[in-house]
Amino acid sequence: MTTSMNPTDRAAVHGDRPAIVMAETGARLTYRQLESSSNRIAHLFRRLGLEPGDHIAIVTENCLDVFPVLWAAQRTGLLYTPVNWHLSDAEAAYVVENCGARVVVHSAELDRLGDAVATASPAVEVRFTTGPSSPSGARVLADEVASLPDTPVEDELEGYYMLYSSGTTGRPKGILPALTGAPFGTGLPIDATMRDAFGFGEDTVYLSPGPLYHAAPLGWTMGTVRNGGTAIVMETFDAERALAAIDRHGVTHAQFVPTMFVRMLKLPGEVRRRYDVSSLRVVVHAAAPCPVEVKERIIDWFGPKILEFYAGSEGNGFFMITTGEWLEHRGSVGRPSLGTVHICDEAGNELGPGEVGTIWIEGGLDFEYHGDPSKTAEAYDERGWSTLGDLGHVDEDGYLYLSARRSDLILSGGVNIYPVEIEDVLTMHPAVLDVAVVGLPDEEMGQRVHAVVTVVDGVEAEDALAAELVDYTRARLAHFKAPRSIEFGEVPRLPSGKILRRALLARYEAAATS
Repeated sequence: MTTSMNPTDRAAVHGDRPAIVMAETGARLTYRQLESSSNRIAHLFRRLGLEPGDHIAIVTENCLDVFPVLWAAQRTGLLYTPVNWHLSDAEAAYVVENCGARVVVHSAELDRLGDAVATASPAVEVRFTTGPSSPSGARVLADEVASLPDTPVEDELEGYYMLYSSGTTGRPKGILPALTGAPFGTGLPIDATMRDAFGFGEDTVYLSPGPLYHAAPLGWTMGTVRNGGTAIVMETFDAERALAAIDRHGVTHAQFVPTMFVRMLKLPGEVRRRYDVSSLRVVVHAAAPCPVEVKERIIDWFGPKILEFYAGSEGNGFFMITTGEWLEHRGSVGRPSLGTVHICDEAGNELGPGEVGTIWIEGGLDFEYHGDPSKTAEAYDERGWSTLGDLGHVDEDGYLYLSARRSDLILSGGVNIYPVEIEDVLTMHPAVLDVAVVGLPDEEMGQRVHAVVTVVDGVEAEDALAAELVDYTRARLAHFKAPRSIEFGEVPRLPSGKILRRALLARYEAAATS
């Protein structure tokens, strides 16, 4: 047994144990293969003149080939940005250009997008494909590294992923981490948190169902390897396939976002009972507020194994709550394990328990938005406290409850309405698969509550159902919070589970203009 955070040491001990397994295909990388492949690519990066602090961009779907590239960047002190490949060409090119990437690595599947972002970014010097060939002329990574050593480079240092915000409220912002210059093997803060707070170790089998260009799927998958476990990576999330993977691989730790919980709960009972989930020891969830009833039903199903955390990619604070704590503080995201929480009004005055205001963190980790000093300045106050722009309150025991992002608030008739409160209610209606609530312009009230609803298979989306959903909401919330209009259709979500309200509002604005 080794407690080292250095994959080289892990490979020496574990050898042919799988480090990464793809859930659908069963393709796998052993610790020895990951070590050898990432070392070869690390030597290539050095031969290209990449030095600690330089930047690369990675454009791949969830696939096995991305992991040696990630680890090569991590062990050579680079900043690396996995690019959201669901973005348009222009949006993805903005990320690659903004981060200053000198090298782009892309999969065979995303050859066209890789070519487009590299061509549009003047700083990019060379482009590689992880595939066997490239129609657009990228250099083949396997050919480039074939003759290079599979031993570590001499100057190994810890790198860091530089992620971009989801872009739910505007253009994505690059979150620039501080490189410590620590020797490779020191590990990142999340690696130790996973070990100490979530029980990750050599016997861990971790299910990662989300896209690797997001913080948790990326960081926790790599952290699983740091701690000597095996990561089962889903190519894309599917509710039944997630349960099948838990059953097939004996998953001990899994991480979901609330929409994934909802999709699994909406499976027919006979489908859910088909799969044995008793191997689960810890079920982690984050990324968005979870409706209380959804979490209650997940606890009933999986048992008291649910650990929730609240944090941003910025890393300025970290909140956690166990199942036992949550049952005594239903709806809370926990108390801070990093930083001190303050709830303030718009003038910066601290509010008391139960009063909703902006969430500020004191004493957390510093961060900055890459190339955007004004956005960075907006995230801090004169006391040095930082905020992600979320609203919430604390109770008498110091447990935090989220309300909304300030930009999501609906102001109707002078009253603040929180969309997530309405979404939580509608989500539990048996006909509703997904829902998003936004505020649309209203001459009388300023804004009116509008819901976009995706119905479950086999349900007819019709006026009678819309009326039923309004009545359902009114029976559970104040009448002024009930939707005044309901539209049936697809809810635009990021693969992380976050609702893309900006896209919804832009659609309505375009319709109003036309």
